[in-house]
Amino acid sequence: MKLRMLVACAISVAVSVGFQGCVHAPRDTTGFAQNHSIAVNASFEDTWQAVKGTLREKELDIYTRDKRGIFVAYTPMKRRYLQPNRYQYTFDIEAISENETRIALDTRKQSYGVTLLTYPGWHDRKTAEEPESQALLDAIQSRLDTKSAE
Repeated sequence: MKLRMLVACAISVAVSVGFQGCVHAPRDTTGFAQNHSIAVNASFEDTWQAVKGTLREKELDIYTRDKRGIFVAYTPMKRRYLQPNRYQYTFDIEAISENETRIALDTRKQSYGVTLLTYPGWHDRKTAEEPESQALLDAIQSRLDTKSAE
């Protein structure tokens, strides 16, 4: 009896070591985000207001913690082949000097779903170059240019 248990344990250990179980290489996440950045000739406060106004104008869902310079905005959900998809835009606004500010934009495509090891939720997917990201930055730049011209 003890010999059978020992053989069964040895076989199960050999099989589990041979297949490596859940251990695997880390997931390749290259291409999950597209990054754009511009420097504008405006103060931090004016840039913050311009980003907020542009996102509201484009009717995006805006999430921000405070006036530290981070906006997270989402496009409305659209279904493609029955699966909900959206884009997440993260704006990081950073003052370079008194009258110059850098806007960094991180764009991610997300799809709603459930994997075997997670709860239902939005998951990042590979993001192709999206012209809407550059259009958002151009709209912010033009809003700041018209404000400075006034």
